[in-house]
Amino acid sequence: MKGFSTKAVHGPASAKDPHGTLRGPVYDNVAFEFDCAKDMQLSFEGRKLAHSYSRISNPTVSEYEERIRFLADAAGVVAVSSGMAAIANVFLALAESGAEIVTTRYLFGNTYSLIENTLKPWGLKVVYVDLTDPKKLAAAINERTRAVFLEIITNPQMQVADVDAVARVAHERGVPVVLDGTMTTPCLFKSKDFGVDVEVISSTKYISGGATSVGGLIIDNGLFPWAQRPNLKSWAEKYGPMAFLVRLRREVYRNLGGCLSPHNAWLHTLGLESLDLRVQKSCDNALALARHLEKHPKVRAVNYPGLESSPSHATAKKQFSRGFGGVLTFQLADKAEGFAFMDGLKLIRRATNIHDNKTLVLHPASTIFCEYSAAEKEKMGVPESLVRLSAGIEDVDDLIEDMDSSLRALGGPR
Repeated sequence: MKGFSTKAVHGPASAKDPHGTLRGPVYDNVAFEFDCAKDMQLSFEGRKLAHSYSRISNPTVSEYEERIRFLADAAGVVAVSSGMAAIANVFLALAESGAEIVTTRYLFGNTYSLIENTLKPWGLKVVYVDLTDPKKLAAAINERTRAVFLEIITNPQMQVADVDAVARVAHERGVPVVLDGTMTTPCLFKSKDFGVDVEVISSTKYISGGATSVGGLIIDNGLFPWAQRPNLKSWAEKYGPMAFLVRLRREVYRNLGGCLSPHNAWLHTLGLESLDLRVQKSCDNALALARHLEKHPKVRAVNYPGLESSPSHATAKKQFSRGFGGVLTFQLADKAEGFAFMDGLKLIRRATNIHDNKTLVLHPASTIFCEYSAAEKEKMGVPESLVRLSAGIEDVDDLIEDMDSSLRALGGPR
C-alpha cells in the first residue's frame, strides 16, 4: 500500500495523455459533442457514461473527484463550488420537509446560519445536542432523524467528539453520520475508518494549495445501506449502494447548479500534490504557537486539541495520528484587547479563512458570528474575548516574535 503523499502526487492509474503531459489539461468549456443523437439520449438517461454539460460533469472535475476518491478510499465523490454548497447539497439529498437533523450548536457560523435561516423555513427541524455525550445523542434520534452532523474539530470552539462513538449510536438507530472534515482532510483523519458515512470538506482551505480558489467536496464512504432512508429507498432499489451519489448527480447537485469550475478543479488537483507537506508544517506551527501562548501571562486560555490541557486531547490523540490541525483559539481580557492585539501584528494577516499558507487571525464574535445575539453566541461557545489563529507555513520563530511583540504592547498582565 502506497503512502498518502505518493498517492496524492501520482493519483490512481488513468488513461495516458496523448501528449505525455504529467498533469491533466483544463477542459474549460461547457458543452460536449456526441457522435449521434442516440448516444446523446443514452447519456441524459444515465445509461451511457459521457460528459454532456459542465454543470453536470466535466473531465477536469472528474479527474479531481477520482483523485479524492482514491485518497479517501471512498465509494465516490462529488466536487462542488464551495464547502457550504457541499453541506447544503447533502442536507437536501438526505432530508425533506418535516425531517430532522441532529447536530451540535458548536458549528461554523455560516453552517449554523444555513440551518437556522435557510433550511428551517423550508421545514427542516434541527435538534441540538452535546455530541460528546452518547446518551444524549441516542435520546435525540427518532424516526424522523435523517442524519447526525458534526465537525471533526469545531470551529472556533476546538471541541473534538469521539467520532467512532457517534457513529455507533447513529448506526444502531439506522441513521447516517455526516462529518465536516475541513479542519483535517483525509491527510490527518480517514473518516471511513471511524464509521463516517458522508464527509464534506471545504477544499478552499488546505486542498486548494493554500486558498488559491473556492471549492467543496462530498465524499460517500460507501458504508451506509441507503435503502434504510425513506427518501432514498426508491433510488437504492435501482442503484444499490450508489443511491446517494446518483441522487446527488441526477437531481440535487444538478438542479442546484453548485458545480465546481474546471479551472478550480485543476488548481485543487495541483494542491493535492503538496497537501501533506503543507498540513504537517501547519500542524507543527499550530502546536508550537499553542504551547507558547499557553505560557504567556497575557493569555487567559488556549484552545487547541494538541495541548495536554485540552478537554479534547485524549479523543484527538486517538483519532489524529499525525497532527491536530492548523487552527487554534485563545482568550485575552476582552474584545478591545483582542482588537488591539490583532492591530499590533506586523506579519500575521488580519483576514478571514483558515488553512492559507499565510498565518491568519480574526475575532470570531465580530466577524463570522456577528449576526447572532450575545445569548446565541454564548450557547455556541463564542465569547467576545476569543481570538482565532490559523497557522500558516512560515518559520514559527517569526510568528512567535510577531505575536510577542503585539502582546507586549498591550501592557502588563491583568
